Amino acid sequence: MYEDLILEGKDILLKKASFEDWEDIYKNLWSHPQSARFMLWEPTFTEEEARARMERTLAFQQREKYSFFVYEKHGGKAIGFAAMKEIEKGVFDVMGIALGPAFTGRGYGKQVLDLLIREAFEKAGAESFLASCRTENLPSHFLQKKCGLVFSSFEDRTDPETGFPYRLENNVLTRDRYLSQRAEVRCSP
Repeated sequence: MYEDLILEGKDILLKKASFEDWEDIYKNLWSHPQSARFMLWEPTFTEEEARARMERTLAFQQREKYSFFVYEKHGGKAIGFAAMKEIEKGVFDVMGIALGPAFTGRGYGKQVLDLLIREAFEKAGAESFLASCRTENLPSHFLQKKCGLVFSSFEDRTDPETGFPYRLENNVLTRDRYLSQRAEVRCSP
């Protein structure tokens, strides 16, 4: 349904997964507990579980237009996932971004978030773009700030897996701010 939608960054592609990607995503992301630490998903520890998870992921990606795997451009390995959703007319919310531990610290996260933001504002008609992270997830906090999102609120939540409370930081980027930032980038020396 949405197979043709591909977002291209300098070093990465965001596109729909194929079943054959199960092994890459399992080895690069799903099998790493540290990757799931701040997320609402659990690691996968066997190849059988990974194949079953891939089936569920493919079905999810068929339903959700902006649900992608992240691929390295050179080599084509599946190294993570990213998704956003229009939660009401003109309001897009990040559903999650995760990269395998061997692929963090390379600027890929910024490319992913920039691609989602650009798609939301330039192609999907967004008026606002929302992203959130747990307050202790400093890499996500700094990534959202670096991409122009500003603080909007905190929410106290409970992790459904562990039962432990956590605080969610909500951030927003409005169309006006996005356009202003784009103009600044074009005008800077």
